[in-house]
Amino acid sequence: MPTKEELLSGFIQELRRGTILLLVLSKLQKPAYGYELIADLARGGVRVEANTLYPLLRRLEGQGLLSASWSLDAAKPRKYYSATPLGLELLRDMKAHWQSTALRLQTILEEDLPNEP
Repeated sequence: MPTKEELLSGFIQELRRGTILLLVLSKLQKPAYGYELIADLARGGVRVEANTLYPLLRRLEGQGLLSASWSLDAAKPRKYYSATPLGLELLRDMKAHWQSTALRLQTILEEDLPNEP
């Protein structure tokens, strides 16, 4: 039987999967490269590993939600990603859904909280 900590870790991971997608699209309203995006999310309190982010970026690019271009201006070439018009449209819809869902969840959770002694 899993421990409470193992269960909690699994539930948190499930919650993070969907939120990472929303955050990545939001951050890529302006072009950024992978490690810049990882650092930006970390500054906001969301840690994302490179082995999680890069497959997501490639998948979103394949779905037409991101575009990518190489920059050779720095000492090391960097691949910059940015949201496409379809990606921005999806971001707006996802953000609206997130906000209404979060409000409903908060209302339900507050109603169901036991009274403090």
